[in-house]
Amino acid sequence: MEPGAASNVTPMRAPTATGSGAATPGPGIWARAAAALVAGACICLSVPPWGWWPLAFVGIALWVWLLDGQTAWRRFALSYLVGVVWFGPSTLWMWKLTAPGYVAAVFIGWGTLVGLVGVGATRDQRRVLLLPAGIVLFEWFHTHAPFGGIPLSMLATTQAAGPLRPVAAIGGSLLLGGAVAALGSATYLAVRGRWRAAGLILLTVVLTALLGLAVPLGDDAGIIRVAAVQGGGPQGTRFAEADTEPVLARHLAASAGIEPGSVDLVVWPENVVNIEGPLEEHPWAGRLRREATRVGAPILVGVVEGVGGTEFVNYVVVVNPDGSITGRFDKERRVPFGEYVPLRPLFERFAAGQLPPREQIPGVGTAMVPTSAGDAAVAISWEVFFARRVREGVRAGGEFVTNPTNGSSYWLTQVQTQQIAQSQLRATESGRWLVQAAPTGFSAVVGPRGELLQRSDVGEAVVLEATIERLESTTPAQATGDLIPMALAGGVVFSFLTAEWMRRRSEVPTRT
Repeated sequence: MEPGAASNVTPMRAPTATGSGAATPGPGIWARAAAALVAGACICLSVPPWGWWPLAFVGIALWVWLLDGQTAWRRFALSYLVGVVWFGPSTLWMWKLTAPGYVAAVFIGWGTLVGLVGVGATRDQRRVLLLPAGIVLFEWFHTHAPFGGIPLSMLATTQAAGPLRPVAAIGGSLLLGGAVAALGSATYLAVRGRWRAAGLILLTVVLTALLGLAVPLGDDAGIIRVAAVQGGGPQGTRFAEADTEPVLARHLAASAGIEPGSVDLVVWPENVVNIEGPLEEHPWAGRLRREATRVGAPILVGVVEGVGGTEFVNYVVVVNPDGSITGRFDKERRVPFGEYVPLRPLFERFAAGQLPPREQIPGVGTAMVPTSAGDAAVAISWEVFFARRVREGVRAGGEFVTNPTNGSSYWLTQVQTQQIAQSQLRATESGRWLVQAAPTGFSAVVGPRGELLQRSDVGEAVVLEATIERLESTTPAQATGDLIPMALAGGVVFSFLTAEWMRRRSEVPTRT
């Protein structure tokens, strides 16, 4: 061809990220799969018991990057890997509770749901907003289903000991998890040199955290002295009938160290009294009454009563110094595969010997127990993982929160460390002091801004005593629940769907 001559050859162009063809050129699928494993590991290691909270931002940033220009199926597969590595190691304790349940939860449940979050994040730059929104929606679902919710290893728990915790006072754990994801997107944007967008996200999150710190706690309704009793004993043991008397004896021995008249309320753990039939008719009721009389203060104690051969009830009551037993609240939110077996006929085919033979009868009623020391919002054990359970008790007049729990049968300390983090988040959301009592650890005292003030060690016999305030204020999170984060996430998704609808509509040829 002569120089300067015209050409009728159309140059070939590389496919773009917004097209429907192949993925944008860049690292291959295997490199991205490796990045997905690293991303999941970073998020996992930011969750207690490891708690390396800055890694959460790194993990989300990697997740945002590896979805760049990928098809929907690849986004699902890569995000599935993120989910499996995120939840697999951090929920390993479930293996000894129910191996089939662990496999189903990690490889079918959480892996698939995180994969769907990746699909919804799109392949273009809009994923920096859609991924955090998708995570908020996923974690909302995570707290409600399946089986009423299994809110383990949530992003918010990565920040229970981090600087973003005050965000929970504004919009609860969901907003805090969304803030973690947003900062992950900001980290990605900063690495790509998009400083203005990254800075705007960072400023928004920081201002929200500062606003959470500024939320007033209100005037206290009185000062009380509370003691949380931990009887001690071996960790990682399953319940046996022969263990019931030693457990009670250990807690009575630990309580003996409380000076008469030195406290206003004693909190004992969940099901340290494990009997058949009604408590009032059992000889152990007399031992509890004598201890309450000696201390000169009511004892909030956890009781399990066998009902027939296949069921039981799990509740707390207040044993008063005058011998009366009042203020019963039955646990409503049960532990799947621990206190009941969902789809029992199915799982009995694979793990009949590992399943609990009895099932708890779910309680009804309001999660608040009045005592002579003040009105206590009560979350029994697993219930503290659900913000709505604590909100209910506080809205009913709870001036502080109690969390009688029992983690003695769990393998490792993953549940216990995550429960401490959840207690910190519940205290932050509600603006209330929280007292947690466990038979073998961890017991804790948490301040109304989520600060961990005291925590026991595993296995030790100890009494944690603290002076706390009875508070009556309302935080934004306590008042609005999940409304703020769900509205923000829903708004992002709605804006995206609207923009997509308008784009597709504009591409439809107009007939003449």
